[in-house]
Amino acid sequence: MKVLIVDDEPPARDRLEHMIASMDNMQVCGQAAHGLEAVNMVQSSQPDIVLMDIRMPGMDGLEAARHLSEMDEPPAIIFTTAFSEHALEAYDANAVDYLVKPIRQEKLEKSLAKARKLSKAQIVALDMQTNNIGRSHICARVRGNLELISVDNVIYFLADQKYITVRHKDGEVLIEDALKSLESEFDSRLLRIHRNALVSTKFITGMEKQSDSRFVVTFTGIDDKLEISRRHVAEVRKFLKLK
Repeated sequence: MKVLIVDDEPPARDRLEHMIASMDNMQVCGQAAHGLEAVNMVQSSQPDIVLMDIRMPGMDGLEAARHLSEMDEPPAIIFTTAFSEHALEAYDANAVDYLVKPIRQEKLEKSLAKARKLSKAQIVALDMQTNNIGRSHICARVRGNLELISVDNVIYFLADQKYITVRHKDGEVLIEDALKSLESEFDSRLLRIHRNALVSTKFITGMEKQSDSRFVVTFTGIDDKLEISRRHVAEVRKFLKLK
């Protein structure tokens, strides 16, 4: 069984690797210092199990697990944490396996032996119960692989039937999501301009009136222009005045 160790503290990673080295049928296939690195390494190393620290700077363990759950064959995940027992009630409620630091050899062996894959529903529920809503990255499936786009680089979300186009600084990808859920998750960063469009407030440069009396939004760095529905014109105009 191949194991990937994810923790932002090198001594913690090395300690776990040393413990696993003494076990039969277990092999450490790599170490990652944060969630983003973990997602990339899972795709290249294809571990069977990921030992994932919950709290890490940048992308934390919960968000990384949420992205990994999008894979066709996600690895089993065991969370590691220094949280108190009370703070871990949500993990128990969602039947999520975890180890409390300092991790003991016997408990590590038992957890690895019963490691199981987590469902997408378990991860989302855990996000909500631990007030962890608000991803740092958007995850898209591109030619069978996961592509992570920083939310800071997203210019707009445009819905078309069951898919949403995510236009970002380096191009665009398609995701399956609900515009309403994205609006709730990234409320302070986005402005709704149409029933099918949310735009990032940091990239809006202005509003133009077209020859047919329609209004459109313009953006920094790209030539795209998105239509503003009549009901949202006043809101966009107000935003631009305050910007």
